[in-house]
Amino acid sequence: MATAAVLTEVGSPLEVRDDVEVAPPGPGEVRVKTGASGVCHSDLSVQNGTIPLPTPIVLGHEGAGTVLEVGEGVTGVAPGDRVVLSFVPQCQECYFCKRGQGFLCEKSAMAAMGGMLDGSTRLTSQGGALHQMAMCGTYSSELIAPEISMVKIADDVPLKVAALIGCGVLTGVGAALNTADIHEGDTVAVIGCGGVGLNVIQGAKLAGAANIVAIDMFDHKLELATQFGATHCVKAGEQDATGVITGATGGRLADSVFEVIGLEQTMNQAIDLCRQGGEVVLVGVPRMDVMMHLPAAFTFLYLNKSIKGCWYGSANVNTDVPKLLGLYSDGKLMLDELISAEIDQDGINGAFEAMGTGEVARSVVVYE
Repeated sequence: MATAAVLTEVGSPLEVRDDVEVAPPGPGEVRVKTGASGVCHSDLSVQNGTIPLPTPIVLGHEGAGTVLEVGEGVTGVAPGDRVVLSFVPQCQECYFCKRGQGFLCEKSAMAAMGGMLDGSTRLTSQGGALHQMAMCGTYSSELIAPEISMVKIADDVPLKVAALIGCGVLTGVGAALNTADIHEGDTVAVIGCGGVGLNVIQGAKLAGAANIVAIDMFDHKLELATQFGATHCVKAGEQDATGVITGATGGRLADSVFEVIGLEQTMNQAIDLCRQGGEVVLVGVPRMDVMMHLPAAFTFLYLNKSIKGCWYGSANVNTDVPKLLGLYSDGKLMLDELISAEIDQDGINGAFEAMGTGEVARSVVVYE
C-alpha cells in the first residue's frame, strides 16, 4: 500500500489516504518510490480549478525518486536507478520531438485525462480509481509513470534537490535560456518572484543580463530575488517599475520581460515595460477565461514587440536536466536555496496557504 494526498473535488483540501493500491507497471511504464516532491503553484491551480483535471486525483508533478519495477519494453531505466520525473513526456518520435520541441510532445496531450498514455489509471483507493496529475502524481509515496516521463540521474544528487528540476527550475531557467533571446548586457524584468520567477532570475543571470529587475508585492520575495541575482527590486503597487528600468538603462525599457503570474493586468504591464523591438515571455498560468486586450498596431507593428508563450521552459528534458544538474554541481545554479520548508504529506494544504501569502519559495514533501 502507498500513501497519497488526494484531491476529491475542486476547492476542497487534500485528503491523505493510506490505502492506495499501485498496479504493476504496464508496457513502457515504471513503478517509482517517490523520494521528494516540490509543492508547485500548478498543483494549487488544479486544487482551485484554474487548471481543470478529473477527480479524485493525486496531485504533484515535480518529483524525483527511485525505480522499483519496470514494465515490458523498458530499457532506459532499471530497478535501483534514481530519476527525475517530467510532467511532459517526450517520446523522441513525434513531429515536435523530432523538431527539437520535445516540450510539445504529442503524447503529452493525454496528461489532461489524468491517466497513463493509454488513458487508463494505475492507482486505486476506497474501491475506486485515482487519477494522477500529469502522469506523475508525486504526492503519492509510490507511483506509476511512463518511461518517457523520466530522466535518469546520478546517485549522488539529493532527491529533494532533483525534484525541483522537474518543473519550477526547468520552467524558470528554461524560460530565460531557451525561450527568450537574452544577450550579454541586456536588461530583463521579471514580474512575479515565486519559485518559478526566482528561477527566471537566475536563468537571466546565467544568460548574461546586466540588469535584472524583480517586481513583486511581497518584501520577502524581493529579498529572495536579490539572493538569486536581481540587481533592482520594485515593490508592486508602491514603486514605479518604469522609472527603475529606464533609470538603469539610461532611458530605455527592458529588452526582455517575463510575466510569471498569469493575470491580464500583469501581462499588460509586461508589454508596457518592454522596449520597442523587445520581447515579452508569458510564463505564468492564467485561468482559462483570462483574455489579453492590447493595441495591435502599436504593439506588434510600429513598436515591433514580440510576445512569446513559454510551456515548460521550452525544455527538452533529456538534455536540459543533465545540463541544469551540471550547473548545480559547478555551483552556478542555486537549488538548495529554493527550499523554504521540508514537509510531509499532511503539510501540503498548509504549503498551499503559504504560497498565497508569499512566505515560501518552495515547500518540498520529503518521503522516508
